[in-house]
Amino acid sequence: MSGHVVRATTRRDVLRVCSAGFGSLAFAALAAEQAEAAGVSGSATSRSHSPLAARPAHGAARAKRVVFLFMGGGPSAVDSFDPKPRLARDHGSALPFKHPVGIIDPEGKLMQSPWEFRRYGQSGIPVSDLFPCVARCVDDLCIVRSVHTEGQAHGQAVLKLHTGDAAFVRPSLGAWVLYGLGSENQNLPGFVTISPTLDTGGAQLYGNAFLPAVFQGTALGIQGQPVKQAAFPHLTPAASSAALQRRQLDLLQEMNRDYARQAPEESALEGVIEAYELAFRMQIHAPQVLDLASESKATLDLYGVGRSPTDDFGSQCLLARRFLERGVRFVQVSHTKWDQHSNLRGGHEANAREVDQPIAGLLHDLKSRGLLDDTLVIWGGEFGRTPTAQGKDGRDHNPQGFTVWMAGGGVRGGLVHGSTDEFGYYAVEDKVHMHDLHATVLHLLGLDHTRLTFRYGGRDFRLTDVYGNVAKGLLA
Repeated sequence: MSGHVVRATTRRDVLRVCSAGFGSLAFAALAAEQAEAAGVSGSATSRSHSPLAARPAHGAARAKRVVFLFMGGGPSAVDSFDPKPRLARDHGSALPFKHPVGIIDPEGKLMQSPWEFRRYGQSGIPVSDLFPCVARCVDDLCIVRSVHTEGQAHGQAVLKLHTGDAAFVRPSLGAWVLYGLGSENQNLPGFVTISPTLDTGGAQLYGNAFLPAVFQGTALGIQGQPVKQAAFPHLTPAASSAALQRRQLDLLQEMNRDYARQAPEESALEGVIEAYELAFRMQIHAPQVLDLASESKATLDLYGVGRSPTDDFGSQCLLARRFLERGVRFVQVSHTKWDQHSNLRGGHEANAREVDQPIAGLLHDLKSRGLLDDTLVIWGGEFGRTPTAQGKDGRDHNPQGFTVWMAGGGVRGGLVHGSTDEFGYYAVEDKVHMHDLHATVLHLLGLDHTRLTFRYGGRDFRLTDVYGNVAKGLLA
């Protein structure tokens, strides 16, 4: 004998060493031949008591699902949905009060909007020429002109919008919604983010943080790549039979559950178990959702799919509708080009041409299918832009007062809620803080933001921290 002690190999060691092999085995064999897979079901143990199962809300819900149209970078409210005649009158004059701390160009002069505002619909709400298609839907919009937040920089404000906190790692809004309500479709993710932003916030914007891993968002495509060109290798059917795949996955899941019983502190393992099961089921159902060729030409034209410059964002919005109508609880669609520190006119016009028709198409499509009444549509960026010029023809960040609009899902259409000052700098009337916006979104889904909590590190956390009030004035 050599005299040294050999440590016994534990189950933890086996799983750690073999995890890549087992993972490859499972995911390489996840795809099913559809005819055969249709008759294959998982074990009762693996399918029962799913943490993603739909759950009752705290109270009466006005919305069942959410689509969040994130305009990353910060679209300018005073150039889109919050007209300020004073800017035209005082164009080129100095701001009559001090700029907030953090402004890059504190000597910037007031700059009028390059776009005309016109009144639309029975409500007569003014919308700028940037959004002629969305403007024709104005009677369905609740335009909140008094949103304010913390974070003069993108990183802070984007996290605040998506997670309720500007500094710490917290669960995303979509993860909280899925945690609170579960999903109505067990064969698709309950929370999908399409072409998520990578340069600000990254995976935190759809992450689960300390919530169980099963509630994190599923990313579809990446920023900067047309979604129709995205590769989805795990959705490619494999040659092995569905029955064999099921047996392989059941073996892996049995080992996972056995390990979870031995090491209850490994909470992320439950998310892995559920992810394997969901991935198996998605092989059949997800490709059907992603197949836009099944849509009529009229629908494709409605969203601007198949022509420039609306093809990519139109495809994303159409995919969002296809996920929503199949019971996906929360869908985010991102467009991240709105940070015009210079060339405001050229940049905002190019952006609006890409998103205006697809967004209006989504609203029309949801309404025609009877989905808008119980689908909450949210549009907005992490902040707005200053009424003063940065450099010659740009605008700086403005978290002090900006616009977010909502439609459907229990909000009052054809309404303007709140206001900014006469220059469009500060929210002054019926102010809606970001915590209030989050509280209102949860309320429309039937969730009480003060009761939607998760205990972690010895305290109960919630999306709104210890703040937030429902903005009852915008409710239908």
